[in-house]
Amino acid sequence: MTIGSTRRSLALFGISLGYFTVLLDMTVLSVAEPDLARSLGGSVAGLQWAVSGYTVVFGALLLSAGAISDRFGAHRVFRAGVAFFGVGSLLSALSPDLWTLVAARALLGAAAAACVPASMAMINTLYPVPAERAKALSVWAAVSGAALAAGPIAGGLLVGLSGWRAVFLINVPLAAAVLALTAGRAVRCPRGDRGIGWPAQLAVCVALGLGTDALIALGSGEPVHALGSGAAAVAAGLAFAALERRGTEPVLAPAVLRAPGMTPALLAGAAVNFTMAGVLFVLPLLFQRTLELSPLETGVAFLPMTLPFAVNPLVTGRIVARSGPRGPVTAGLALLTAGGVIFAVAVTTGSAYPLLVAGLLCTGFGVSFALPALVTTVVAAAPTGTAGAAGGLLNAARQVGATLGVAVMGALLTPAPAGTARALLVPALLCAVAALTLGRSRTPSLR
Repeated sequence: MTIGSTRRSLALFGISLGYFTVLLDMTVLSVAEPDLARSLGGSVAGLQWAVSGYTVVFGALLLSAGAISDRFGAHRVFRAGVAFFGVGSLLSALSPDLWTLVAARALLGAAAAACVPASMAMINTLYPVPAERAKALSVWAAVSGAALAAGPIAGGLLVGLSGWRAVFLINVPLAAAVLALTAGRAVRCPRGDRGIGWPAQLAVCVALGLGTDALIALGSGEPVHALGSGAAAVAAGLAFAALERRGTEPVLAPAVLRAPGMTPALLAGAAVNFTMAGVLFVLPLLFQRTLELSPLETGVAFLPMTLPFAVNPLVTGRIVARSGPRGPVTAGLALLTAGGVIFAVAVTTGSAYPLLVAGLLCTGFGVSFALPALVTTVVAAAPTGTAGAAGGLLNAARQVGATLGVAVMGALLTPAPAGTARALLVPALLCAVAALTLGRSRTPSLR
């Protein structure tokens, strides 16, 4: 192996490690929720914001993150995002109260949004030959499954050893390692002149944040607060629509949104992440408060759900390559529907963990069937030259779905156990509707 190829491999490892760290933070906090509540005295609403503070900003900024990466140079944006991710993680670990933690998590979400599209651009620079690039991107993509699978186990170990703050402290040395591995000239990307619609981007962030706040307040029994936040969210949404119509650099690519079948596919992606994030929020509370599992036991209890994230996408890729994405998308949404029903039955009947395992398996295989196939669907449906924008829009829709999953399912948790069963049934209904909508749309790219 030449020195040049060694440096490229190390740089690719650094980029993939950065992606791993960003995705790990989406799941590692799940098993720390009860310890976090005991330490900082947070309510369910506070826990919802501790999770959603990350996904609200992450999802909203993903809409413009690609343009920012192109404008300022992908390697600069990536390294800045990684550095801020390390700082935000340290601030999270040192947070004296819950709302300081929420603010630090919002900084983490902004940093994560900077890293994801920039990392793909850096890989394109590192591997200009298409065949080599395809292999590199497969390595990068495989990291996502590993991060999602490792999150609950890593969280359980860290919380068991040192409490919830260790969940964030582990990111600091990881960020330092990523910065060291991506310091060379091999990953440098040129600046561009692509415009960024800052006012519209701010409006969509405000709309998503206020909408989330309205849902959380409604679930906490604060109707006046919910009404005020909801009205303000609608106003911010209208302002965003007006800015998009008048702006020369729209946040949402109109050509992508008008593509046949694009909207149902984006809604399906949001439904999948709604389910995954909501389940990861609700079940740790059930495992530790009702089944009295330790943090580590809770992480292990999630293995039937998380292991398919790491393994099944490879199978899904072969199926999609052979027969198209329709089968995996349909099967994935059907499994997610079944998983939600099983969870609701298990909670209602007071069944022990074995029945929950069936729901976890359905959810794990459902997510790992549906998401890779939806990526193929969206990219294939996108007009020529807009695949990157389409992929960014799908990622943003997924993060918005994750935010709403935590907000809606968390709002329905009480009174237990009826509230918990009701919360776990919501994503089943949503995925069933998504499957019917996508099936009726006759999306050409599903074939």
